[in-house]
This record gives sequence, structure tokens and C-alpha cells, in this order.
Amino acid sequence: MPDPRRITSADVARRAGVSRATVSYVLNATPGQSISPATRDRVLQAAAGLGYAPSAAARTLRTGRSDVVLCLIPDWPIGNEMGNTLGNLSTALAREGLTFLAHPGSRDDRPIAEVWKAITPAAVLSFTDFSDDETEAMRAAGVALVVALLGRAGRHGRELEVPQTLIGRRQADHLSRTGHQRLGYAYPDDPRLQIFAEPRLAGARALAEPVVRTVPLDAARAAEAVAGWRADGVTGICAYNDEVALAVLAGARTLGLTTPADLAVIGVDDIPAARLAVPPLTTVTTDQGLLAAHLATTIVAAVGGRPAPSLSADELIRVVVRESG
Repeated sequence: MPDPRRITSADVARRAGVSRATVSYVLNATPGQSISPATRDRVLQAAAGLGYAPSAAARTLRTGRSDVVLCLIPDWPIGNEMGNTLGNLSTALAREGLTFLAHPGSRDDRPIAEVWKAITPAAVLSFTDFSDDETEAMRAAGVALVVALLGRAGRHGRELEVPQTLIGRRQADHLSRTGHQRLGYAYPDDPRLQIFAEPRLAGARALAEPVVRTVPLDAARAAEAVAGWRADGVTGICAYNDEVALAVLAGARTLGLTTPADLAVIGVDDIPAARLAVPPLTTVTTDQGLLAAHLATTIVAAVGGRPAPSLSADELIRVVVRESG
């Protein structure tokens, strides 16, 4: 039966035949130590053979800061786009020697202060804003703060807003350029998505005054919305995202309509199913790799007390043109 006891640096020292201080110097790459290559290799082999992992708490005490980046995710559906963001961000931060920890959930479930105090992270990344009291408490504890995507620009100095209004504007602009003057907006029926849907709708309204209808992910009910748009003379639909756009396509097929001849449709996110739709879905996409790399650089700058880098939203957001519109 395996020994459940945690492996310590003392175990590594015994196996390698060296002092615990030597183990610490080797594993922490402490500069200014005259340790021979042979001794260094012996320590590393002993640590690997024992499966030794340094304690995160001990490392925090030793270095003065944690290497954890805590990401607070609101009560949102974790779809393809968010999943890609989190995966890319975890990889980008790992390259910087930081550990990414995502904590989904509502602030009503557990106060934010309880979450970050339990972890003592190097930085907190949030997809929505903090109150002034929360911000001051984190700063007083030496926690770097980054507000991403939906923060109020300029409040903390490290926000990265991906303007949802620009997404909606790109949708309406594309349909207008392809000859559609009477537009509709397919609004999601999940109230948790309102924080994204409202600014996207506002972006579309900057160029047109779309007829707004809520579209569930159901072909029959989507057909009712499509029939209403047709009665209003709508020829192009800006959908909240690709899933809603796929519902619109299904509703159009139910009514015997042809896309894009009878009704053009554009989504958001470029999920894999968008390429397999009938017809393939035109959509607006965000460069998740570039976004993750920029967020990682911003977090590293925040931890180091350096100014945040800049990134133009125009570099992040583009239209992917396919056959639906």
C-alpha cells in the first residue's frame, strides 16, 4: 500500500545524499551557489524519482508572493468561446511561470473576499468589475488586479475591454454592405447573457434600427420569430451568437425559406458547428490566441508593477464570411 505521507525536501535530501539547504538551492535555482553539475543532477533525479512537488504555501512565504492567478467567472454558460479563452489563457500564463485557477459562480454564492483570501493569489482576473471596496481590499493585500472584457475602462488602469458594441456593429455593417437595409436582431432567451447581448444590440443599433425578437434554441419557436421578421420586411438577421444563429437557420428551413436568398444570417463566436451549418454560417470572431497572450502579458505586468500593454480591439475582432450572409 502506498505511503500517503507527503514527500518533503528532507526525503529528497536523504535520497540524494545532500543537505536540505542544497536541495533548496537546486530546486529554487538560487543564484550565487557553488553546486557541482553532478550534485545538481543527483538532486533533480531524486526529486523526480520521489515525485516531489514544492508546497505552494511554502513558496509563497519564501518568495513573498504566490504564483497563482485567480480568475473569477460570473454565473455565465461556459460555451465554446469562453472555454477557448480559459484554455489559451492557462497555457499563456504557464509559459510565464504562473498557475491559472478559474473559479466560476455567482457573487451571491460566496463573497469575492472569501475566495481570494483563501488563495492569496498574485493577481485576480475578473470578467466583470469590482466595487471600490473590493478593489481597495485587494490592493491593500498586495494582490494585483486585472479587469477583463466587461470592466469599466479607466477605473483600475489595467482593463482590457473587448467591446461587445463593436461586435454588433461589425454584424450590422456586414449585412448592410451586402444590401440588407431592414435588419432584425435575434436576442437570446437566457437572462444570464444579457450582459453581452445588450451592448451587442447597441452596436447594431448604431448603424440600423433592427427589429428585436427573442429566439430560443428551438426550431419551431425560432420559426415564429422568423415569420414575424418576414412580415416586417426584414431580410438580414444579426444573431446574438452562433447558437442563436443556428436556431434562426432552423426556423427559416421550417418555413421553407432559403438562406441567404430569403433571409441572411450572421452569428458571433465561430463555433465548430458554424462551419457545418446548412448553409455554413457567416460570423464574427475574436482572436482568442491574441486575446490570451495579451491578457497574460497584462497580468505579468500587473504582478511586476509595470504599465499595462495596449491592444487595439480592431486587431481582435473580424468577420468570417461564409454562405449564410
